[in-house]
Amino acid sequence: KGRRPPRAVFPIAVPLIGVAVVLFIMALVFLKRRLRKSYVAMALETSDGVADIFTAESLQYSLTEIQIATNNFSVDNKIGEGGFGRVYKGVLGNGQEVAVKRLSRSSVQGAEEFKNEIVVVAKLQHRNLVRLLGFCLEGEEKILIYELVPNKSLDYFLFDPENKRSLNWSRRYNIIGGIAKGLLYLHEDSRLRIVHRDLKASNILLDGNMSPKIADFGMAKICGVDQSEGNTNRIAGTL
Repeated sequence: KGRRPPRAVFPIAVPLIGVAVVLFIMALVFLKRRLRKSYVAMALETSDGVADIFTAESLQYSLTEIQIATNNFSVDNKIGEGGFGRVYKGVLGNGQEVAVKRLSRSSVQGAEEFKNEIVVVAKLQHRNLVRLLGFCLEGEEKILIYELVPNKSLDYFLFDPENKRSLNWSRRYNIIGGIAKGLLYLHEDSRLRIVHRDLKASNILLDGNMSPKIADFGMAKICGVDQSEGNTNRIAGTL
């Protein structure tokens, strides 16, 4: 008697509980982002200190985003397959078509090559180099997202009796010139001096105009800007 009824407490208590829940959620989001950033930094760290962690993190996509883009890696979306895994056509949330390279667990391109490709390609911009748009590194998933190059790779045309007929001399000459320009950029004109170390027909992609784009930088070697020779204790490339 003389006290306020219990129901009068709820208009005060409910907002306090709501504020506590919001603060708790904000703390979880902050912690998740901080852990994610630390994980990406640790995963992409290289011994020579070349990796730009902040640039790389800005390219990171979640596995959920990639699953939506590829219709959960649908067989209908598969456009290629190799020793590294499978490549799927996808559409990002902004409507951009992409090629999603999903490395298999038994891939010949391991964790080091995966990290190397992100670090190298993220720093390169040239019309004759394939453009890296993003990556995903969650659990055991290692995924690279590239611009979509519609005409597959050069070996698809060179070594097929029917397809090679479309490679007249004019097209072959333009492809040769484009590859040379891409290599010149890597060796002389880019911010980093880079040796590809695995240049072959299957690593030359062709766009809608049959212009070449050098791809697959997992084996690439980064050299000093003024460096003219180097040593290695690891054989790289394709037999």
